[in-house]
Amino acid sequence: MPALSALPFLKPVHLRSPRSSAGGQRRHTLPASEFRCLSPEDAVSVFEIEREAFISVSGDCPLHLDEIRHFLNLCPELSLGWFEEGRLVAFIIGSLWDQERLSQAALTLHKPQGTAVHIHVLAVHRTFRQQGKGSILMWRYLQYLRCLPFARRALLMCEDFLVPFYQKCGFEVLGPCEVTVGELAFIEMQHPVRGHAFMRRNSGC
Repeated sequence: MPALSALPFLKPVHLRSPRSSAGGQRRHTLPASEFRCLSPEDAVSVFEIEREAFISVSGDCPLHLDEIRHFLNLCPELSLGWFEEGRLVAFIIGSLWDQERLSQAALTLHKPQGTAVHIHVLAVHRTFRQQGKGSILMWRYLQYLRCLPFARRALLMCEDFLVPFYQKCGFEVLGPCEVTVGELAFIEMQHPVRGHAFMRRNSGC
């Protein structure tokens, strides 16, 4: 059974129940809001959102289209997409890492024996920003990681201006990251995944 299907907090959330104007019968529609792992078929939609979100700010994307496909083929269970009526509006892509801190190799490698989840990118479609969707998606993603037996912590790197956002999500600063992309420098942050036994007992894991 796929990991997501067993987790009540990641099952589709039906925000409304459309009815036809006559007879009060339900119409067959897509779920108003759904969270699920991404697949390689979602790669183009993912890249379109990511490109618009990052190119104007940083001049480059954390993941290019071939790298998105690479991770969605290797470890789709470490991704999470938020869909509104079938349309992707926000996503996270992660992979496993097996060292204490991130290195340049972490940008492209998935280490199946690793216990750290490297969050490569979180992005929200431009028409859905400033609505708290990024925070909600990250919260759901971290809840999901707590149900994965191999996950011990989440790691990410970000630019300075994003540090307050991730701190509000519960991440702590580890210090400057050794990874650079062109002239960009990053701060490395982490969030513990283990040590939440009560939450796991009450989350359906």
